[in-house]
Amino acid sequence: MKELLRSTDPTVMAFASALLEGEDIDCFQMDVNMSILEGGIGIFPRRMMVRDEDYDDALRVVTDNGIALGR
Repeated sequence: MKELLRSTDPTVMAFASALLEGEDIDCFQMDVNMSILEGGIGIFPRRMMVRDEDYDDALRVVTDNGIALGR
């Protein structure tokens, strides 16, 4: 799996997930539990992961929709 993007904003992650699912690209959010433990103050970013073979298509989807990759 490759990291596609990272963000402390859960709405960005939800939007990116919806876009990727709409294109039949599987994605997985990492560090969700850590961001919940921090109390929602936005210190620890969540990471969106995609399969290696889907990375180029996923990158095109998020960048075409104006989502910052956060790296």
